[in-house]
Amino acid sequence: MNSQRILVLGGGFAGLWSAVGAARMLDKLGLGPEEVGITLVNADPYHCIRVRNYEADLSAVRVPLDDVLTPVGVRRVEGRVTGIDLPNQQVQVQVAAAGGPTNLEYDRLVVALGSQLNWPNIPGLAKYGFDVDTYAGAVRLDAHLQSLLTQPDSPGLHNVVIVGAGLTGIETATEMAGRLRTVRATAQLKRPFRVILIDHNPWIGSDMGISARPVIEQALRDLGIETRTGVSVASIDGSGVELESGTVIPAATVVWCAGMHANPLTRQFPVERDRFGRLPVDEFMKVKGIANVFAAGDVATAMMDDTHTSVMSCQHARPMGRFAGHNVVCDLLQQPMRPLRIEWYVTVLDLGPWGAVYTQGWERAVASVGAAAKRTKQTINCHRIYPPLTKNRREILDAAEPVVQTPPEFHH
Repeated sequence: MNSQRILVLGGGFAGLWSAVGAARMLDKLGLGPEEVGITLVNADPYHCIRVRNYEADLSAVRVPLDDVLTPVGVRRVEGRVTGIDLPNQQVQVQVAAAGGPTNLEYDRLVVALGSQLNWPNIPGLAKYGFDVDTYAGAVRLDAHLQSLLTQPDSPGLHNVVIVGAGLTGIETATEMAGRLRTVRATAQLKRPFRVILIDHNPWIGSDMGISARPVIEQALRDLGIETRTGVSVASIDGSGVELESGTVIPAATVVWCAGMHANPLTRQFPVERDRFGRLPVDEFMKVKGIANVFAAGDVATAMMDDTHTSVMSCQHARPMGRFAGHNVVCDLLQQPMRPLRIEWYVTVLDLGPWGAVYTQGWERAVASVGAAAKRTKQTINCHRIYPPLTKNRREILDAAEPVVQTPPEFHH
């Protein structure tokens, strides 16, 4: 009997847990790779804790995928997915080791290729803009910040402009304030740094709601972060940012945090995608209208309850992955699938040295602020969202059970 093939694309939160979730279900059914093989394709050998890329210390934001996949019998292919042939059930991969394209066949496919930062065609953005979207981008930004100490003085040398005041932009700005204070103290600089957070919306944290917004604004004031709202960027160069109004903000550092969209390979699916480019999936994470294909995480949009769809965050990517992995095996082997439904929603927004704000519900009502909320945030970022790091097969498989975890506890 030929082994059946489950192919998982992506090693982020959804992809990793899809692969391990599939391995868990096969283990439960007493089946091994000779009956059903699982392969995960990722561009590099790491599971990146992407939500921590804004932090100063990047030493713990990457987990070797093999530490999690090898103990549970998942094969890893290092390469970049370049095409998906749905009629022939093949995926084209530019494999790093082979140096050329390879076709990987599947009986069931899980698409978990994640999202990426919007890089609009603004003059100078690609050349002079920094980001915290990827690990490589975060490392590049950190090296640039360190280099400021050796550069000749200029009007914008000590100015950092962060474009986009959503969750990533706010976390980057508030962390930046603390990072630059440390740099200044270490180098004994006389002139303070300025952090300027700008957005085209009329207010900061536009989707955080009326309950949390005053907390965010207070934190920004206390940290000395300047804000400019209702403004758009016209161009960027090595000396600063020009706004569409004609105003120029001198800055040696511009960090772009404005908007996300699903991996562009979703365009190869003959389905109607949402405004983020996400694939529609049902409660089992099956792509609607496409045979033998599941999707999870930032490339997929699913109903979480009767009225709310999934958001592009690890809060939903992780359970979507666990359920996709479980259900892809069940679909392949004609077992009953398990629907995903999440009745709760929380947001914990890091506010740098000030603390954090923890909200509950889709209306984002504030439940905890300051140092107490910061402890919750650190528990989530540093522990809860990590896979087991013990290389213990049983522990890793058990962590992939298709259940919805309880909300993270918040500190009063």
